[in-house]
Amino acid sequence: MKTPLILVTNDDGVYAPGIRKLHEAVSSLGMAVIVAPERDNSAVSHALTMNRPLRVIALEEGVHTLDGTPTDCVTIAINKVLGSKPDLLVSGINPGANLGDDISYSGTVSAAIEGTMYGIPSLAFSLAGGPPYDFEVAAGVAWKLASLALTWHLPPSTLLNINIPPLPASRILGIRFTRQGRRIY
Repeated sequence: MKTPLILVTNDDGVYAPGIRKLHEAVSSLGMAVIVAPERDNSAVSHALTMNRPLRVIALEEGVHTLDGTPTDCVTIAINKVLGSKPDLLVSGINPGANLGDDISYSGTVSAAIEGTMYGIPSLAFSLAGGPPYDFEVAAGVAWKLASLALTWHLPPSTLLNINIPPLPASRILGIRFTRQGRRIY
């Protein structure tokens, strides 16, 4: 059986604690490779860099950074860095929820949308609540859902936008699948 190739990205930058925890969590499921922006790109939506060349830097084995947007990271990862289409894309773990209309602006979710446009099962993970963020429980949830996505396979053109409550693992009683709602301020 082929080892799954997992693309790990985000919008908060390659040094963000959420992406490191996500990478650590999914590494046991396959070959996990990070391709993430060199700096914070929160709320850039589905922007692509069109006015200059992009530069990829390998920081360490399986960790690359790009001087572009989260969507650029996915495109460059698939077409230049990985050498083949990944079996799964995971984006995050974003500090703060991505709910309702906010997902239109989210770089975390836009990276997952780009993955689905390439036919890759894609999951966007966000940790609700406020600082200080504890990514340990969120990483456990991410591992479980990534494992299920690799085993069961998502329907084509489907992405999951997962918002994890800021609770201890013992208080998270399950997973609820819903449709996108509205967020009115």
